[in-house]
Amino acid sequence: MNKGLVAVSLLSLVAISACKKHDDAPTVDDAAQPAAAAPTTPVPTVQAAPPGPPPTESAGTGPADADAQAKLAYAEMEDRYVNDAHGQWAASAKASSSFGDADKLPPESTEPNTPVHAAGAPDGTTWLNNHQDMGFDWIEAKFAKPVNATTVRVAFEKGVKTAHQIDLIDTTGASHTVWTGLSDAQDETRGPRSWFVRSFDTTPYKVAAVKVTLANAVEPGYKAIDAIQLVGQ
Repeated sequence: MNKGLVAVSLLSLVAISACKKHDDAPTVDDAAQPAAAAPTTPVPTVQAAPPGPPPTESAGTGPADADAQAKLAYAEMEDRYVNDAHGQWAASAKASSSFGDADKLPPESTEPNTPVHAAGAPDGTTWLNNHQDMGFDWIEAKFAKPVNATTVRVAFEKGVKTAHQIDLIDTTGASHTVWTGLSDAQDETRGPRSWFVRSFDTTPYKVAAVKVTLANAVEPGYKAIDAIQLVGQ
């Protein structure tokens, strides 16, 4: 009898315990509820920098640009010569020889190759000598206004390396050598004329004419001079 009561009591305790566990367990609905999200700090929007200008090609870097720059420098050089406020071009000229039949003509003749073609500003017409590689030739240019000179410029079409001597002739006819030697000028590749230029101290006498002597053997071939300029005041 007592054993039966004990058994009943144990069964009652087990049932009560089971009920308690069932009440404490989370329900399906409770498990399905998501956890509350933690508050987040908004990320600031970063704006992209505006695009810069497209890259440009560097000027003056290619062979064509270098050639153009060289020709520009030549044009600027000639412009300084042609527009020199203290420069004057030969008014007339005579020479030791002239090419072909021109050698028999008077210097003022306007036939091709005669000395008169070296008078005036450069224009593409030239005096041409009559010797290719023998001895010396000279051309003497006379100017309208005698000046105290500082510079002589000679525009060659051919033969600039043969320039050998510059003589200045004063108003009395006396000759003064201001330079003699080997020409340091080179054949021009940037333009049609090669310039031989010599500067010197201002002359104490007035210069009326300039004589340019050529050493023909230095550069074989005919020599052609387009213009001769005297600079001074």
